[in-house]
Amino acid sequence: MPDPFPLSVTEGSPTGDLGRRIAVRRTALGLTREEAAAQAGVAASYLQYLEEFPGAAPGRSVLLRLAGVLRTTVTDLAGGDSDQTPGPGRAGSDPEFTELTVQECRELLSTHGVGRVAVPTASGPVIVPVNYSVVDGAIVYRTAPAAMPSRAAGCQVTFEIDRIDDAFGEGWSVLALGRARAVTEPDDVRRLTEHAFSTPWAGGPREEWVRIDALSLTGRRIATRQGTFSEASGTDGPSPADPAGRNME
Repeated sequence: MPDPFPLSVTEGSPTGDLGRRIAVRRTALGLTREEAAAQAGVAASYLQYLEEFPGAAPGRSVLLRLAGVLRTTVTDLAGGDSDQTPGPGRAGSDPEFTELTVQECRELLSTHGVGRVAVPTASGPVIVPVNYSVVDGAIVYRTAPAAMPSRAAGCQVTFEIDRIDDAFGEGWSVLALGRARAVTEPDDVRRLTEHAFSTPWAGGPREEWVRIDALSLTGRRIATRQGTFSEASGTDGPSPADPAGRNME
């Protein structure tokens, strides 16, 4: 794998739950605040207010337009399905299954966040989620000594990330295969601490670093004919915001 992958950043400082969801979804689609605001028919300053003011409470019509532009649902923006397992919806219209290139896999992997590592054990592989980053082209995560993710060190492992879009029945997944090792050299530990983006959500003392150097990267994507939520009918319809059927990134 090459040197550090490019990372995406968002402008502003989203503070409310709704604002964070809007900003994260907008950035994932590659939309600037101005572009998203124009497509939703609101002022860029108002969208900034929604993203950065915790007490913002837009009307349903605004939420419907934003959900359409961001290719999601009002429920998702409001966090109403945060405790649900992703992927319960029906298949999208005209699904297209494609293999991702190695470069596409690298770009998706570089966004950092939560991934799953399959740890070999005597009774079979155990899959556990970890907060990971990409530093110097390697997948890295921090864990606690003796915790299950730490047992990956010294083993051949698989690491997987994915994105599921319930609103449109779309998604992608990236699978990395490689050798995991513990990072113990003080200079290497310092570099990872300085450059890693993701910290363990579980909290507590988690000072053991594990590095995975991927030997292969494969990925798959399911894309569909684009649609959006129609405020008038409450059904899916053609999306004027995305006439070219841009791939979800």
